Amino acid sequence: MFPCRLLAIDIDGTLVNSRDELTPATRDALVRAGKSGIQVVLATGRRYSRTLHLIEPLGIDVPLVTASGALVKDPSDHRTVFRAEFAPGVLLRTLQVIAQAGFEPVVCGDTYSEGFDFYRGQEAVTGPELAEYVRMNPESGRIWPGLVGSPPPEVFAAFSMGTKEQMLSLESILHGAVPGKLSTHVLRSPKYTGFLCEVAPAGVTKWSGVLHLAHEMGVSEAEICAVGDDVNDIPMILAAGLGVAMGNALPEVKAAADRIAPTH
Repeated sequence: MFPCRLLAIDIDGTLVNSRDELTPATRDALVRAGKSGIQVVLATGRRYSRTLHLIEPLGIDVPLVTASGALVKDPSDHRTVFRAEFAPGVLLRTLQVIAQAGFEPVVCGDTYSEGFDFYRGQEAVTGPELAEYVRMNPESGRIWPGLVGSPPPEVFAAFSMGTKEQMLSLESILHGAVPGKLSTHVLRSPKYTGFLCEVAPAGVTKWSGVLHLAHEMGVSEAEICAVGDDVNDIPMILAAGLGVAMGNALPEVKAAADRIAPTH
């Protein structure tokens, strides 16, 4: 038997089904896991506020690793367990490179208590993919004039949006301009049409976020089971004592896993 003490679960494509629903069967399974002594952790690329609605139906303590590991919070009191920090000058350079490549940068702040999640630099939106994102999150953003030259405080991650090809190209440009200083993922949330190029400080992944919690709890890496379906899940699937890919996972995720689960 695998000695699981911590179960780290991705959300989109894993925990919820294709209709963004947490089914009663899945909820009951997580509650049983929690009551049996396994610490359940949700590890997602979602913003913190977009994850909270999944916690209440569980009725158990479930810490949240959000923004692909860049922000870890305890939803019981919204305490910040970990917030990633860019090395001096790296965020500024990153935003400049994104803008020079013709895309609009968006930055994420630890601002849940203030009622929003991200900053943009202008009212006008660059590109249809980001326009859709802004339209679907009307209360979640704030304008920070001069963002590219003087970003706000407490920024732990950034992103831009476009087609898959555009974001893969932007990812390559960023690593060429800021070598060794960034952790990036190009992926698409099922909620949106466009792809995101997510940017965090080097070394920040869902796995690093899970480890912050595991160390607090006295749980070893060998006692962690990680489950996911997309590229930002690969680090935790590879490193956990037991790595599980969903049946609907990308081929490269399945190749990294010890086991393949049914689909979501």
